[in-house]
Amino acid sequence: MTSPTARALLTVDEYREELLTDLLAGSGPLTDTEQVPLAQALGRVLAEPVRARGDVPAFANSGMDGYAVRHADLTAGPGTLRVVGAVAAGSSLDPALAAGECVRIMTGAPVPTAADTIVPVELTDGGHEIVTITGTVEPGQHLRGAGEDVRADDVVADAGVTITARVLGTLAAAGTGTVSVRRRPVVAVAATGDELVAPGGALERGQIFESNGTHLAAALTELGVEVRGPVVLGDERAAFTSGLDELARGSDLIILTGGVSVGDFDVSRIVLQDSADGVFRHVRMQPGKPQGWARWHGVPVLAFPGNPVSTAISFEVFGRPVIDRLLGREAPGGATLAVAGTGWRSPQGRRQFVPVRLTSDDRGRLVATPAHRRGSASHMATSLGGAHALAVVDEETDTVEPGDLVGVRSL
Repeated sequence: MTSPTARALLTVDEYREELLTDLLAGSGPLTDTEQVPLAQALGRVLAEPVRARGDVPAFANSGMDGYAVRHADLTAGPGTLRVVGAVAAGSSLDPALAAGECVRIMTGAPVPTAADTIVPVELTDGGHEIVTITGTVEPGQHLRGAGEDVRADDVVADAGVTITARVLGTLAAAGTGTVSVRRRPVVAVAATGDELVAPGGALERGQIFESNGTHLAAALTELGVEVRGPVVLGDERAAFTSGLDELARGSDLIILTGGVSVGDFDVSRIVLQDSADGVFRHVRMQPGKPQGWARWHGVPVLAFPGNPVSTAISFEVFGRPVIDRLLGREAPGGATLAVAGTGWRSPQGRRQFVPVRLTSDDRGRLVATPAHRRGSASHMATSLGGAHALAVVDEETDTVEPGDLVGVRSL
């Protein structure tokens, strides 16, 4: 385990790597898997590649409503053909075609074996017994070949892919009935502080409503995690320690919010340093400078600062990669670029993360504007609810001017 006093000031990237390397040493990705029906697989992470059960499409079919023809009958240009049948989607009919004959066909219907081209109904007079072809088509046009999408046994989704609605549709089209997925990590969430009161309660002087644990639990649920809590742990050391003991039982990860700085009552730092060789860092970021981690009875613990925006951004920057590693999941893509809609200050030497709203200007450019009218202070919890993304300002920049390009990462 890394010494708690070594390398006290780290970049965002250095600290993230420390978490993935040291905090999760021997802890991920999870190896337990289970088989689940496709209907229950949304949000889960594939443990094994999924292969197509057969060709997709399974048979040659029509891409248009029209007429299935032999292209050789069209070489003389527009003319007439005799209609000898009709095939609808789902039909098993395979009408025979002789020279000068065609079959009416609907989109998705199997193409007769003798046909090699589809003439859209728009290029005909729509006849039912005799049809006049009024336009030209290329050989094979509007005919979808068997296996044109994927062939039998082709991989349609790799291990590590999260099953979104789009992936779910792909798996269903490939004939998948059940999938092997990774077990959901069990993550315990606790907010710390005697000042915290459950939402809906009555506040006394010095108290605030607890929101960080609620936010973290919801964010974890969206990531496909089994959440324990959130609970509130007070600042009294013995009760805090007992609470950690309980959270560690049966959990794969504990996330704490609050009490990680250098104050006399920062119980997360005090207990984790004294009893678990906790590692606490100052990270070159704003907000979220104080960060910490430890292992409690062998269970990895992430300790985030307690200001609401700091907690939320710490989870986005450090928590999500830890969850992705536990699940063996593909990391999301990097930031995209947007134009700053207004200007703001940024602390030089620290990577800044600003909750922003995204709009488009009259030139079609993506525009990022701070979500809160008063900027990005770490205590402004309501800035998160209206944000679409985080603007990411590099360490060398101290001022963002209107019109500057900034990186944005979606929330």
